[in-house]
Amino acid sequence: MVERVRVAVAGAGNNTSALVQGIAFYRQTGSLSGIRSPMIDGLGVGDIDFVAAFAISEQKIGKDLTEAIFMPPNNFPRLDCDLPKANVSVTRGLVDGNEVDRVAAALAGAEVLLYSAPSGRPETARAYAEAACEAGVAFINTTSDAIARDPIWMTRFEAAGLPLLGDDLASQFGTSVVHNTLLRLLEERGVTLVSSYQVNLGGTEDFRNLVENPNTKKQSKLNALTAADKVQLAPLGYLSHLKSQKVAHLNIEAQGWGGTAVSLDVKLKVHDPSGAAGVNIDLIRIAASALRGGRGGYPVEASSLLKSPPGTAI
Repeated sequence: MVERVRVAVAGAGNNTSALVQGIAFYRQTGSLSGIRSPMIDGLGVGDIDFVAAFAISEQKIGKDLTEAIFMPPNNFPRLDCDLPKANVSVTRGLVDGNEVDRVAAALAGAEVLLYSAPSGRPETARAYAEAACEAGVAFINTTSDAIARDPIWMTRFEAAGLPLLGDDLASQFGTSVVHNTLLRLLEERGVTLVSSYQVNLGGTEDFRNLVENPNTKKQSKLNALTAADKVQLAPLGYLSHLKSQKVAHLNIEAQGWGGTAVSLDVKLKVHDPSGAAGVNIDLIRIAASALRGGRGGYPVEASSLLKSPPGTAI
């Protein structure tokens, strides 16, 4: 029988809520709906146990992980499943390089640390990477802050024989994935791109944070797009009434045979945390497989799941 992956999570927000609830849902239903990879190296989507959790919200600290994920401002809906207690108490997380030793000690027994805090906090991302390296666990950076793209961090994890995955999730079916697919389709069919743009609106706290700290996210989104020099990204918009949903508008202007006009407008509406969970479940299993196989550094099979893998711009 396969040994379940022991996961610690930094951040008890909407993305963690979608992941924790989803794992319970798939365990109970056996459904394959919404799953990209039912098995990865012998690990199913239910083969995950949470062993530690960190957050900075006073409302979440001290609560069981399965209670903390429903505390405001989280707004991802409850899935149709029973959610047994994780028996994991959320502990105070990091905001900088202080107390790294405390968090590293709390990671004892974990194999993978999933860093699922908001983007735009590079000091926090580096502090958790330090804790993971010190504790000897694989590290997944789901944010647009540069960790895996930083050669210094990659060298450290390689030397320690620890997997390092990042940066920034390419959502399971999000704006960047859809936009890039359409841009590639134009190229494949010989249609010439003239201009393109995307607009993203959302109601999660991550969107609120990114409105205030957009710099690393903008570059990461550009990293994920073909012909990025002809694509404009409108500033992210936060609308609280959207809750966990994201609404994206894409436009493409192009030229076909004889210079005739081609115009395409697309509207995409998804639950943003679901798109993150659908990717995180694969990244966790890839990281665990690499760790168990003694493969330190970056596992290349993770590249299609990330906007800004090693080698892309910071």
